Amino acid sequence: LCLQVPELEKATVRMRQPERVRGIIQSLREQGVAKLQVISDFDMTLSRFGCNGRRCPTSHSILDTSRVISEDGKKKLKDLLHYYYPIEIDPNRTLEEKCPLMVEWWTKAHELLVQQKIHKDDIAQIVRESEAMLRDGFKEFFHQLHKNNVPLFIFSAGIGDILEEIIRQANVFYSNVNVVSNYMDFNNDGVLTHFRGPLIHTYNKNNTVLQGTEYFQQLSTRTSIILLGDSMGDLTMADGVPSMENILKIGFLNDKVEERREKYLDSYDIVLESDETLDVVNGILRYILTE
Repeated sequence: LCLQVPELEKATVRMRQPERVRGIIQSLREQGVAKLQVISDFDMTLSRFGCNGRRCPTSHSILDTSRVISEDGKKKLKDLLHYYYPIEIDPNRTLEEKCPLMVEWWTKAHELLVQQKIHKDDIAQIVRESEAMLRDGFKEFFHQLHKNNVPLFIFSAGIGDILEEIIRQANVFYSNVNVVSNYMDFNNDGVLTHFRGPLIHTYNKNNTVLQGTEYFQQLSTRTSIILLGDSMGDLTMADGVPSMENILKIGFLNDKVEERREKYLDSYDIVLESDETLDVVNGILRYILTE
């Protein structure tokens, strides 16, 4: 397989069952382009985790730390992060324990943002001034999928308005890209009044948010899936896909690598450790999409 996808030789790549991975990639290629879809998380999956030793911002933190948030607001949002983030990534807590706490976190954060009277017109500039970066190789990734009419479904617990703006400013917001995320609602004066439901957090990314949507129906024939994520919560993103035939799960292990490696290797087919590129994904797509 490394002959066809040389990127799998990269030092950042780990696989528990290379033979199984080979089989899935082969099947994805045989099933053909018409059956393929890509389902991906956004923050720290399509966007970079770090650059030159510094953390890159998530769609939430771009807003949380921007000039439109008061100092008091920034402090409160930071306090929430310090309290809830360790819970989110705690390997010893169950999903049942985590879910209500994630809802609590997102709800409190969104309420704080609403209090800031954020203006719709400021969003593009906030993104421009931020240090948000898509992973190296993003242009090829978006372009390959668009050129081959492969739907890219971005499923994010972040802020939809911000992440869409990041993709737009990178000039890769093509017609095959669909986003499900937490979107802001603005009043007639363009001021943020609330967030539209349903609330999407790290651990409820599954079909319940999509059931019955037109988009979901359109994709019913797309039974081959490449799933990209960076957390355990991302593993359920394809759970509602009807009659799924093949799924290849690729996980970006960005943080606390030693501590979390085993869990990731148990859950994802391919684990990319501290890899800030989309090289492996692009290599696999190239192999599947070329005649």
